[in-house]
Amino acid sequence: MVLEFFKNIFSFDSNSPLLFTQFYFWAFFAIVFSVFSLFKNKIILRNAFIFFVSLFFYYKTSGWATLILISATFLNYWIGLSLYKKESDKARLGYLLLGLCINLGILSYFKYAYFFSDMIFNLIGLQIPVVNIFSEIGNVIAGKQAFSIDTIILPVGISFYTFQCISYIMDVFRKKVEPVENILNFGFYVTFFPQLVAGPIIRASDFIPQIYKNYSLSRRQFGIAVFWILNGLAKKIILSDYLAVNFADRVFDNPLLYTGFENLLALFVYSLQVYADFSGYTDIAIGVAMIMGFYLPRNFNSPYKATNPGEFWKRWHISLSKWLQDYLYIPLGGNRTASIGTYACIATIALVGTILSGSIWVAIILIAIAIIVTFYCYKSPEKRKSLTSNMNRMNTMLLGGLWHGASWNFMIWGGLNGIGMIVYRFWKDWDHPMRLLTITLLTVASWKLGEYFPAPIWNIALVWSGMIWTGTFLRFMYNFIGWKREIPWLERVWAIWLTFVFITWTRLFFRAGSNLSPAEANDVAWNTAKNMVNQIGSPWNFEQIPAIATHYSNIIVLFVLGMIIHWLPDKTKRSYRIAFAKLPLPLMAIVVTCVVFVVYQFITADLQKFIYFQF
Repeated sequence: MVLEFFKNIFSFDSNSPLLFTQFYFWAFFAIVFSVFSLFKNKIILRNAFIFFVSLFFYYKTSGWATLILISATFLNYWIGLSLYKKESDKARLGYLLLGLCINLGILSYFKYAYFFSDMIFNLIGLQIPVVNIFSEIGNVIAGKQAFSIDTIILPVGISFYTFQCISYIMDVFRKKVEPVENILNFGFYVTFFPQLVAGPIIRASDFIPQIYKNYSLSRRQFGIAVFWILNGLAKKIILSDYLAVNFADRVFDNPLLYTGFENLLALFVYSLQVYADFSGYTDIAIGVAMIMGFYLPRNFNSPYKATNPGEFWKRWHISLSKWLQDYLYIPLGGNRTASIGTYACIATIALVGTILSGSIWVAIILIAIAIIVTFYCYKSPEKRKSLTSNMNRMNTMLLGGLWHGASWNFMIWGGLNGIGMIVYRFWKDWDHPMRLLTITLLTVASWKLGEYFPAPIWNIALVWSGMIWTGTFLRFMYNFIGWKREIPWLERVWAIWLTFVFITWTRLFFRAGSNLSPAEANDVAWNTAKNMVNQIGSPWNFEQIPAIATHYSNIIVLFVLGMIIHWLPDKTKRSYRIAFAKLPLPLMAIVVTCVVFVVYQFITADLQKFIYFQF
């Protein structure tokens, strides 16, 4: 019995990963923190302990993929030391390129092997079977067929720790930080278990100085840490899991079985669900790390309070957005100019788009766009800077989409966000008559296209452009009449609503292909998105809506409450966070017990993994 107990503890079960929402994780953390407390100020011993604990945590989540994490740790440790010690710029650059190639090569192998295989087949007709090289190596070492080589399974969190390693060697190359000389300290930085599998992506300059400090945790910091943990559990279990299992997943799995109203409601519910899921993980990670005396960066800042798509990406997954800005957007030229990398990205993305679509028409359209852009740059040198900065923005968003997966749905999602950012930049520079004229033309165009080429998509476009037209017309008339008093709060509310609706619509393409293998993502994602658009854009039976709303009243109430809490002023949130942190410990314990009891009333029969584990 005892042997079986320890065997279960130290064996890997893909169906039972260590999730923050499981009792087993909190038992694991209680043991880890108890041991940690014994030598919390003995830096090397403490950091070594956390390093090995983090590897065990990852092993319980990903099994033998832990060897890839260990390899990445040793590789980037060596690269960092090597390029720092070299005096020659060419030698340093060589080590940097070596590190980038290996890191991105391994990431690309796991994320895009099926895509590259399909691309080669579509281009030259050569069928290359996809083989799990790491499993084959494991079989050679084991001397038997211990691992399947037929399928490549994406290791949990590989995108996050790979990006973290890349930022480390890039910052060492730029001499923003000195390399970590002790492998145990560096391993701690790469593998720190609270944020290992889903971020936030921590910068070396922000986190490495912390690993050399003695343990420190004030009474208020402890209370704040507990609050973040409870907040994250409530987001994940009450909002994300409950909304997913009881409504959103059902509609996305079979959109044709549900009405247009139900499909639209599912889309908005998913927008809250994915936020609650991802930010819930981050909240728990921040709280767990804080109890151990370490501080992770804020990864979400009430993103649905954004007034435009650009601001949204400054509030959503902040660590990834900053990473893309610092290591992709700025090196491409940022808002200054286009670089060789800009045009290389455009060519690569055009090729990827053509291959994914399998259509010559897509190639023709992309070539036509490239010709128009080139001609515009040649004829209007004064506009070149604006155009090239927008090209860099679009490249960044498209590559951000491809980071999530090599399928059409992620490219469309990234492209729509890029278009939203670019359109807003033009929109904010126009005066009110120009805005009204433009949106009027778009609204009329949507109406006429719906008449001559009936399709649900034109009905949706008409409603969307009509919403924008209404707000633009009222603002135009306000100025035309000559009223001088500004109403900034009303404009802000309207801008937040439009941004939230736009971001929610882009999520249709994000969700449609999530949880799917690359081999099936394109077809399934496209059909799901098409069916949902058809249902939403087709005529509604408004007499059914009250009955449907009553049937899903618990879902609607939970969604509304979630959005109200999200939209509360930051000052209000901070006040009740601090009020909780100041509670006497006995009273805090009672509150924690009550909250945990309520939270677990919403728990589903099968605990849901965090959405971003798949990326």
